[in-house]
Amino acid sequence: MMTIQAYIAFCLASFLIVIVPGPTVTVIIANSLRHGARAGLLNVAGTQAGLMVWLAIAVLGLASAIQFMGVWFDVLRLAGAAYLIWLGIKLIRSKGELITAERSRPHGSFFLQGFMVILSNPKVLLVFGALIPQFIVPEGDYVRQLLFLGGTFMAIATVFDSVYAFAAGGAGAWLSRTRIRAIETVSGLCLIGGGVWLALRGR
Repeated sequence: MMTIQAYIAFCLASFLIVIVPGPTVTVIIANSLRHGARAGLLNVAGTQAGLMVWLAIAVLGLASAIQFMGVWFDVLRLAGAAYLIWLGIKLIRSKGELITAERSRPHGSFFLQGFMVILSNPKVLLVFGALIPQFIVPEGDYVRQLLFLGGTFMAIATVFDSVYAFAAGGAGAWLSRTRIRAIETVSGLCLIGGGVWLALRGR
């Protein structure tokens, strides 16, 4: 197995990847500001389900799976980008009514949002295709190490994505209708920016 120093290095690298804002974090923050922390936490749950799918793909053989998927991953990535842009436009066109009526009523669609965005996020390929393999000890049990490192990354992502959700949700609770409207506009622009970033990002 890897040394404790190598494991700490992996945790640090995972932390840096998780906290850097990208499409997933943008969705969590936007929904938490608009609907409260629970909506963001449902996004987090969806991203974890998506990470489990990617971990299963990695266990079965990431390199061959990615090669087999070929252009289909690009289709999935562009679909995720279009989805983010659609969410952003919808948010910009909102009139701020959701500060009262819908803020406490998040539902299952937030889970699906998180799931779809993480499946189309190139950052996940960086984790399972580039980061984790560097820490695999060739002489050890490949699957066992992969599950351990993948599980570690998922735990780190859960903690810090949840921090984003609670922080944004707590801030949103103190915002007036006028400020919520401004936040919706900014969040919508961020979602559109995240969608454009995702669309232009190579595999």
